[in-house]
Amino acid sequence: QVQLVESGGGLVQAGGSLALSCVASGLTFSDYAMGWFRQAPGKEREFVAAISLNGIRTYYGDFVKGRFTISRDNAKNTMYLQMNSLKPEDTAVYYCAAPSPLVAGTPLQMGEYDYWGQGTQVTVSS
Repeated sequence: QVQLVESGGGLVQAGGSLALSCVASGLTFSDYAMGWFRQAPGKEREFVAAISLNGIRTYYGDFVKGRFTISRDNAKNTMYLQMNSLKPEDTAVYYCAAPSPLVAGTPLQMGEYDYWGQGTQVTVSS
């Protein structure tokens, strides 16, 4: 059974930083690209970042603009999202996700992800 557990969310002032983690179990982590998504109240879930299975290739949503960094440690079955220069509009629940094993490459679309964590709340105050 695949399990993804996020941590690291919290309340931070605008301009501050947070580091999210996602620990995976029940799958061979190094065989999966991974992604972060977020969902703000009243809005659709959107793509934040994705990383290839070996960590060499990374992809970001347009709104990130160099503020976030996705990374992974396959030895620890863990993915990270370092978020800097946070803005109030970054307030959302952030989800870790793993794609269907049938999907090749590093998917960027929510529909290509089969496994989801429970989410961690990030709140940025102005």
